[in-house]
Amino acid sequence: MNFPGKETVEGIRKSYPVGCRVELIRMDDAQAPPIGTKGTVIGVDDIGSVMVRWDNGSGLSVAYGEDLCRRCD
Repeated sequence: MNFPGKETVEGIRKSYPVGCRVELIRMDDAQAPPIGTKGTVIGVDDIGSVMVRWDNGSGLSVAYGEDLCRRCD
């Protein structure tokens, strides 16, 4: 896995600010919420993963370079 640089992480934080709404497009995890699930961003960690409180109760993060979500607000 490639870890993003500091500038990239800051860009992700600007694109996905705390409180914005997202929709899951792709997540490669057996415990992933269904594609199309919406949630609220609670932060972006130091390796660029978008931390989400999914509407179905899941708390899995969207991993940088692996998973995909989009803003929907």
